[in-house]
Amino acid sequence: MENYWNKEIECMPREEMKKLQDERLVAQVKHVYENVPYYKKLMDEKGVTPDDIKSTDDLHKLPFLTKSDLRDAYPYGLLAKPLSECVRIHSTSGTTGKRVVAFYTQHDIDLWDDCCARAITAAGGTKDDVCQVAYGFGLFTGGAGLNGGSHKVGCLTLPMSSGNTERQIQFMRDLGSTILCCTPSYAAYIGETLHEMGLTPDDIKLKAGIFGAEPWTEEMRREIEKSLGIKAYDIYGLTETSGPGVAFECSAQSGMHINEDNFIAEIIDPDTGEVLPEGSKGELVFTSITKEAFPLLRYRTRDICVLSREKCSCGRTLIKMTKPMGRSDDMLIIRGVNVFPSQIETVLLEQGYAPNYQIEVDRVNNSDTLDVYVEMNEEQFTDTVKGIQEKEKSLTAAIKQILGISPKVHLVSPKTIARSEGKAVRVIDKRKLHD
Repeated sequence: MENYWNKEIECMPREEMKKLQDERLVAQVKHVYENVPYYKKLMDEKGVTPDDIKSTDDLHKLPFLTKSDLRDAYPYGLLAKPLSECVRIHSTSGTTGKRVVAFYTQHDIDLWDDCCARAITAAGGTKDDVCQVAYGFGLFTGGAGLNGGSHKVGCLTLPMSSGNTERQIQFMRDLGSTILCCTPSYAAYIGETLHEMGLTPDDIKLKAGIFGAEPWTEEMRREIEKSLGIKAYDIYGLTETSGPGVAFECSAQSGMHINEDNFIAEIIDPDTGEVLPEGSKGELVFTSITKEAFPLLRYRTRDICVLSREKCSCGRTLIKMTKPMGRSDDMLIIRGVNVFPSQIETVLLEQGYAPNYQIEVDRVNNSDTLDVYVEMNEEQFTDTVKGIQEKEKSLTAAIKQILGISPKVHLVSPKTIARSEGKAVRVIDKRKLHD
């Protein structure tokens, strides 16, 4: 039995959803044009006025927004409501340049909580559940988003934040947590710690996990499901559009449903900006049609994925996006070959290694080097030196087969790669490719 939080929206017939999106888009473009001088200037430069946008069919006429626009307009340049109407900010971790700051009115937060409530309900959550939120709280959107969604559903909410893993497990046992929300790498670490404490999934009541904020593979999903005895659901979002809950997975676990009453998704060619037909692989672009304080039109996410309208067994009619297949920007180009870290992770998990690894890229004598450090488990570690070298050789061959280039694989002893309670740092690129 599939659960819905808002069945009317989640199962709305396509024509009705399009009509709703058309109305909301027209109103939003007008709102942004009249209240955000930065975006008005972009539209004027492109020769577009709000009158040119009569429905979602005209979306392609609008200019894109990118992360660099968000930095240029920092802090208030993209604000569409007076500060007196804003009640909160969130901010990205800001790996480069200025941080991105997003603003929220109370209405924005209500809508966001609603999106997260849909995700929790799709994972089987009801008011009888105990929801343990182990995403970071603070400027990061993860904790606040799932916390708000959990309250809305009526779950008993444990706002744990990340870290202090033994305490997480103690609360999980003492309070009977049934749903865990955190990053997939932290979920894997909780599973690892549980087993080290001599416990098994039978000692906890978890039934589902809602994991997002970093890329993870199907193999990693299965590992987590096994170590915690749960069904693991994906959730997608970005600070720039609100946070987690832009899209969420249902019982079919075959892609994430986008909350189309709030966000319009497009797929573009990352090089030309041209909109691609449905089913094409390309860069995901979002337009927020209900956000009041910080409404981004045609925001380029840099995530590479595919959109699909195939009928879903869960009954939802919301368009689905695949897991991001990498990014148009965290893609590494090594010796001319496009490399996504997730490809390497897939090989490691297929070969029976835990997803604790680090990729180091460098340039020696004008040639790129690719080193992959992989942690062994206790059994693998008891091998002879010769045995370990054999394993390194077979991993090297398997990675070369998928990437087309040969890495240098280093198997390292258990627990030597730093654990992450937030987003895992998987790639260290030491090349001086940019000024």
